[in-house]
Amino acid sequence: MASLSFTYLLLPFLFTILRFPAPVLSYVSPDARLHHVQKETSKYRVHIVLVEPPPETDTPRHHWESFLPITLTDSGEQRLVHSYTEVFSGFAARLIDSELDAVTKKPGFVSAFPDRTLQLATTHTPAFLGLTRGAAGFWNSSGYGKGVIVGLLDSGIHAAHPSFDDHGVPPPPARWKGACAPGSAARCNKKLIGARSFVGGGDDGVSDDAGHGTHTSSTAAGNFVDGASRDGLAAGTAAGIAPGAHVAMYKVCVLEGCDSSAILAGLDAAIKDGVDVLSISLGGSVSFPFDQDPIAVGAFSAVSKGVVVVCAAGNSGPAPSSVVNDAPWILTVAAGSVDRALEADVELVNGPHVAGEALTQVKNSSSPNKKYPLLFSEERRHCQYGDDSSIVAGKILVCEATDLPTEMSNIRDLLSAGAAGVVLTNSNTSGYTIVVRDYGPGVVQVSTAAGVNITHYATSTRRSSSAAAAFFTFNSTVLGARPSPTVASFSGRGPSAVTPGVLKPDILAPGLNILAAWPPALGETETSSSSSGGSGRFNIISGTSMATPHTSGVVALVRSAHPDWSPAAIKSSILTTSDEVDTNGGPILDEQHGKAGAHATGAGHVNPTRAADPGLVYDLSVPEYAAYLCALLGDRAQATIVRNASLSCSKLPKTAEAQLNYPTITVPLQPTPFTVNRTVTNVGPAASTYTAKVDVPGSLKVQVSPATLVFSKAGEKKTFSVSVSGQATGGQDVVQGSLSWVSGKLVVRSPVLAVAGLNRF
Repeated sequence: MASLSFTYLLLPFLFTILRFPAPVLSYVSPDARLHHVQKETSKYRVHIVLVEPPPETDTPRHHWESFLPITLTDSGEQRLVHSYTEVFSGFAARLIDSELDAVTKKPGFVSAFPDRTLQLATTHTPAFLGLTRGAAGFWNSSGYGKGVIVGLLDSGIHAAHPSFDDHGVPPPPARWKGACAPGSAARCNKKLIGARSFVGGGDDGVSDDAGHGTHTSSTAAGNFVDGASRDGLAAGTAAGIAPGAHVAMYKVCVLEGCDSSAILAGLDAAIKDGVDVLSISLGGSVSFPFDQDPIAVGAFSAVSKGVVVVCAAGNSGPAPSSVVNDAPWILTVAAGSVDRALEADVELVNGPHVAGEALTQVKNSSSPNKKYPLLFSEERRHCQYGDDSSIVAGKILVCEATDLPTEMSNIRDLLSAGAAGVVLTNSNTSGYTIVVRDYGPGVVQVSTAAGVNITHYATSTRRSSSAAAAFFTFNSTVLGARPSPTVASFSGRGPSAVTPGVLKPDILAPGLNILAAWPPALGETETSSSSSGGSGRFNIISGTSMATPHTSGVVALVRSAHPDWSPAAIKSSILTTSDEVDTNGGPILDEQHGKAGAHATGAGHVNPTRAADPGLVYDLSVPEYAAYLCALLGDRAQATIVRNASLSCSKLPKTAEAQLNYPTITVPLQPTPFTVNRTVTNVGPAASTYTAKVDVPGSLKVQVSPATLVFSKAGEKKTFSVSVSGQATGGQDVVQGSLSWVSGKLVVRSPVLAVAGLNRF
């Protein structure tokens, strides 16, 4: 009877989640191949069902099938799609609505939600992050991540790529339980130690038809490959952030997207296999309550077993509250630029020089500085000229960016009609963020501000005696571009729609125009490296999908140096040692070159050279997360995520968002003091003293008690309180500062945010 009552209470929850909109594209595609495809409609729909664990006298499969009407559908398909034992106890099955209703009434049923389709959300970046091969420093002292297993849920992997050669990589640790699936096309070795597919019935191998999984895998843990480039651009030695670590690929995505049932199956297998880090470069377009979010539920199980889960913040920025994968137990990664530009300039005759970028740089050797008439039409600002050669032939056209398929089509028509070139200007939303794409030769992309200068030149000279004219100069790869890093326009922004009292995203990492491994069958440029054996290609793409494996690689380095640290301790070490300034020492800027707030950058830009020696960490345990969930979502949702009867809400305190022992601090902006408590653990020198340093604007008052923390041994914990009061000035909704604990060269920095209207405490 108790089970039936519980089921009755869950029915409104089931009907509610069925109304949620389907996720949209969150991966910044390099071309128009990756797109959402509507699946063929059927009366059967895959549902993910959580149930009580089977009794000891029963097998999991028999227990799952006891909830189903029969084992086959009317068309002869197997009803049972996936089974889960690690992320939770349950299964994914094909059910019609009436059958789902019957399942919810069976004893042992816990909850269910429909399968959703999510979307797939470096030669120089290690050096940009301060990692230098062969030099004394953290990269070398951490063994380049040796002994750590990085699992990726993605679109597969091109196993023959030289980035996955195992030279210099030791055998996997004895605790590793995974393998390459029988019949898989993957070539496993000491680098690539696991490869399994959870799509297409699991029998299509782990080949990568999207390129995404190959790119992210090599970014996180690819081996050193000399002579890497993309058509000669971004040339150098390619390497992942943890080139000594092992890679395990769990294929859960195809070109059309990633079903949540497959994602959970991959998570389940990765936990069983024994990965140390899970890198998940995918997500939806909106954030769901955590008990209805398969990634959040599965990630909680992984974290509770010691696995660090790193996820993309999503590519729906710069809109506020566009961040996804925002559960506090997940390390959520935003995307920023690096100090490398693929420079191509627009030279305006009798006008200014305008800097831009181009992914395809083909120089005209016969007449390199030949001038062409420059044409811009306000009425055809997106270059809807079709193939009318009488208008466009022999001219450089100025076009404003629109949606990618339209851009590709319009530019192709222009070049086919004889246009001499195209200047593609960013939309106002993109600002200074240039996501380079392969539009073909003769196309230069420029920022919004540069586009304003060019269009002003084109329209003003039209009214003068001299005609507007221009030519392109291609300068290949330029290092030292400034400002850097900046936040990419597409990067998902906070505050979290689900838990605004916890700062999200967590961290900023390189995600704009990143070069990494690519499957040769997808037709990108082959590297000149003789070591590639004809199978090593590289491509440049962008997204929080690219920022995520950079951070996963940093996690692997820290885990290699500190194998006994908890996931929360590793996250804390990365957040509190991050950079709050750019390479010039000024504030990190956003896509409009305004000062970026913490809801764009998180704690700051990742700095791996400091992350392994943070001094202090803010640790969190499963019971603390459980108490937070009790306050945030209530008993039933907490039980769905935590699934531990000894941690029921009746036995736990309710921990408000502000009081969660997170390494960042978010409180309401109010004139009376609001006080939070934090506890830090000493992971630095045994005998050490830390002094509080507060850096806040004049409109904010922050008091820390005690102002000094004295430690006498490693592992010792100290608790302190932070009281914040203030008021908004100049219409600000968020007033931001920081609290740092300083001991010699060790600086443990936490952003402090006071947010107007935050009344959830």
